[in-house]
Amino acid sequence: MVLREIETRYARIAPHHFVVRAMKRTILLITGWLAVVLATLGVVLPLLPTTPFLLLAAWCFAQSSPRFHHWLLYRSWFGSYIRHWEQYRAMPPGAKPRAIAVILVTFAISLWLVKILWVRILLLVILTCLLIFMWRMPVIDEKQQKP
Repeated sequence: MVLREIETRYARIAPHHFVVRAMKRTILLITGWLAVVLATLGVVLPLLPTTPFLLLAAWCFAQSSPRFHHWLLYRSWFGSYIRHWEQYRAMPPGAKPRAIAVILVTFAISLWLVKILWVRILLLVILTCLLIFMWRMPVIDEKQQKP
């Protein structure tokens, strides 16, 4: 009698559980692909940081789709950086100076093109925040990397 009650309750709860899982997976997939698009745009647009969006996409795909996670790690243009981050929790040697140089060049172009004072101030604030973020990002030494 008790077993039949448990089975009946589970039969009523189970469909809801699958719907919630499917919705969660769909939301994570959409968020992951949106993050990939924003990361790709962030390569050329100074206001969009690439790295946080890539890490968000990697996390979303790891939670929702092993296939897309594998694609992001091994087939995409960003794969080596994400694998390096997952393994060492640091940037590869030489990546930080290149990233800072790209940030400075793109912001310099933006500041040169923009003539509105409040937009220039906003760009300078964002530039400062990005440079502080990059400065604090750890870099692994080549000697510290595991063979």
